[in-house]
Amino acid sequence: MEDNKKRTFSIFGPGMIITASFIGPGTVTTMTQGGAGFGYSLLWAVIFSIIATMALQEMVARLALVTNEGLGEAIRDIFNHHLLKIITVWFSMIAVAVGCAAYISGDLLGTSLGAAYLIGVPEHAIAPIIGIIILCIGLIGSYALIEKVMTVLVLVMGVIFITTVIIIQPDFTAVLKGAFIPSIPDGSILTIIALIGTTVVPYNFFIHANSIHERFNGPEDLRAVRFDTILAIALGGIISAAILITAGTLIEGKEVSSLVELSEPLKPILGDFAPLFMSIGLFSAGLSSAIASPMGAAATISSCLRWKGGVKSKKYRLVFAIVIFIGIITSSLGFEPLEVLLLAQALNGIILPIIAILIFVILNKKNMMGKFANSFVLNIIAIFVVLVVSFLGIYSLVDAIQGFIS
Repeated sequence: MEDNKKRTFSIFGPGMIITASFIGPGTVTTMTQGGAGFGYSLLWAVIFSIIATMALQEMVARLALVTNEGLGEAIRDIFNHHLLKIITVWFSMIAVAVGCAAYISGDLLGTSLGAAYLIGVPEHAIAPIIGIIILCIGLIGSYALIEKVMTVLVLVMGVIFITTVIIIQPDFTAVLKGAFIPSIPDGSILTIIALIGTTVVPYNFFIHANSIHERFNGPEDLRAVRFDTILAIALGGIISAAILITAGTLIEGKEVSSLVELSEPLKPILGDFAPLFMSIGLFSAGLSSAIASPMGAAATISSCLRWKGGVKSKKYRLVFAIVIFIGIITSSLGFEPLEVLLLAQALNGIILPIIAILIFVILNKKNMMGKFANSFVLNIIAIFVVLVVSFLGIYSLVDAIQGFIS
């Protein structure tokens, strides 16, 4: 019995890393703004984003198990034309890496916002310190350490945000309506794109494929991988929805920019513990995403260039360190990389549908996947997801271009 318990717990790893990755300061802020601006009416978008993430991440995990390769290697293998292979691989690699480098500053500052309240130090002063701690985790630690840290952070976020929803007792009839009856209120389209875009993250595909090799052996582990992926991402969806529901209950109709603002309405319920409660949640979200950003860049470049050795590879750790140093410098200077973030948004708008389409093509190649290729039902789901993320990608790209022009 004890061995079974250990085995059951041991399968929680790669999925938790993906969940910890997408619940960052951007997700926390977007969910808060979505709830404050539109109440519970956009919960359906959160549910769609979770289903889309489950579908795409399951396909990537299955690819990794069956081929014993990462996503970058698989992308290289589907093209016979040398020039087309080079263009696709290098564009994917550069776009994802630049996005990770652009987001790391915001991740560190988001982490420091939570830490600033907890220890009373200005966020621009503590952000570099957090960056150095993450650098040490990446350079000295192992995959097992990173997995445990990310799992703990997800569980902390789950306890805080889910407990908050239970305490505030929202109108659950309205919650169910918002979750299962799609609506697009006036002015909500960009928020919907943001809600989905903060969950379906391109670099998580590369992280997941690499992490699978650190934990599992081959196709015989497919059931365990699916369980880990679906359960972990579902937990992430519940946490994301809890943030939106909390904002929709407490501050609907108010202008907000951060989850920290939720502490004020919670004071009648939690008293002086309200700011502490929210600060711990924001700190956990920021730290998990700040670890994932350099992991995403390192995993993507390693996979595309066929570097071996996983997280212990010197090349992997070099890329990890470079991304962290970018975050340390920009966050310590109080730099708000708006133009870089707009560039990252534009690149994400292009790369997400491209990667989603490539994953779909790869998972239908019998010569690569054999009997583990997509079934008819999985293809229907995948086609729908690809069409939606392609539309959202084009829309966000156009919005980013308009941002550059203005």
